[in-house]
Parts: sequence; C-alpha cells; structure tokens
Amino acid sequence: MIDSQGREEISDSRHAGYKGATNNQMELQACIVALEEAHDRGLATPVSKIVVHTDSQYVADNVNQAIFTWPKQRWATRAGTPVLNADLWKRLVRAIKNAGRRVEFEWVQGHSRDPHNRAVDKMAKGSAKSTLGPTLSVVSVRKKWTGESVSIGSVRMLGQRLSIRVITCEWLHQQKLWKLKYEVISKASPFLGKVDIIFATDVLADGHAYFVQVNQDTANPRIAKVFRELTDPDGTPRSRSIKGKGNTSHVRPLAGT
Repeated sequence: MIDSQGREEISDSRHAGYKGATNNQMELQACIVALEEAHDRGLATPVSKIVVHTDSQYVADNVNQAIFTWPKQRWATRAGTPVLNADLWKRLVRAIKNAGRRVEFEWVQGHSRDPHNRAVDKMAKGSAKSTLGPTLSVVSVRKKWTGESVSIGSVRMLGQRLSIRVITCEWLHQQKLWKLKYEVISKASPFLGKVDIIFATDVLADGHAYFVQVNQDTANPRIAKVFRELTDPDGTPRSRSIKGKGNTSHVRPLAGT
C-alpha cells in the first residue's frame, strides 16, 4: 500500500495451504484472503483504489466475467459448460464489492525479479509445508486403468452409448451437477482408453463402471442417460440395473461395449 506521504507500506500475512487444492483454486483463494484481510484490518481505509497483482492469468482474464457475465448465465460459459470453482469466484466477487472502492487486477510475470513476487513465492512454499487447512472442494479419486492423460474433448459427443469407468467425481454446488473424469472402456469404441471430462445429474461413484448414453455437444459434454452399472470397482461383472432420474432401465450393453 502507499501511504499519504507516497511511501510504500508492506504487510505480510502467511496462511496454511489447502489439501488437494488446484493451482487455480489457490490463486483465487489468495486474492480472496488479501481483499478480506485488507477490509477487516482497515488497511484499505485510506486508499481510493486497490490494485491486486497476480501472476495467474486464470484470475486476471476471468475476473470481469465473474462480476458481470457468469452470474447472468447461471454460472455457465457461453458453451453451456459449468464454470469451475464457481463458489470461490462468488466469494471473490463478494470481496471485491465489500472493498468499498475500486478494485483492479493486474497480471504480473510469475517468478520475476520483483521483490514482492519473490516474497510471495517464498511464503507460498512455506504455507505448502505447513499444517494444511480444510479442502476447498471434495473430490474423490481412483486410479486409472489406462495410461492416457486427461484430454478435454478427446471423446466426441455423438449421442452414442458408451461403457465408461469413473476416475474422479466432484459435486459442483452452484450448478447442481457432478463433474466426472472418466475413461472409455468400450472395446469397440474409437475412443477406447481416452480420458475426458463429462457432467452428470445422476450420482456415479468413482471406481465404478457404467453403461451410458452421452449427448451430442462435445463443447458441453453431458451424460444423457445412465442405463446400468457394469462392474464393481475390481472389475467383477454386475448385472443389476440402476435407477436414474425418472428412468429405470434393464438394457444390456451392446455387443462390443
């Protein structure tokens, strides 16, 4: 901060890390905490404008959308996919509005020679080694069967039926959807072994395999129907059907799926 005499005032604050958090989540959390502390400790009182310096393009490039666009679109992108980390984005928007003055975000080069950037990097490493705080989001994870890495859009949505195995599942509270990382296990599918992301309203457990039908929009991938669960986590065939929203099906997988 700059005082009335034009002198820079520095206030360091170290916080615990968060178990299992992604880089984007921690970048958002850092901005939220900075603005909340500036407000709570009265640090922003004598200034007319707050400039947040961040080396996260994810934050700098999307903050205006979080303020003006995404709320009007029910926290979905133009393609219709859910905005990830929506709860954190909402907290950031609330912190900006509570600041009571203009807040600007300025992107800076990461790991630069700027002394403040170096200080922040050092503090971040210290936080990562400290006692971890609670998780920012609950994500259950299972080991992949395939050697492929996740590749967004690698499985084209053609309205086809697929056998998939869920690797991770995360509840998106704001959009009331499940975000699933999955691998294709249909032997006859050209996408066999591919790992991608899809969204669903039905509860699908990580480590379990399902026979499903997908939509026809690769930009906004959704599970349209869940016919039945295929296997236990250890791969043992399971014959019982599962009940989706308003739909119970005993359809068996097509040959080769």
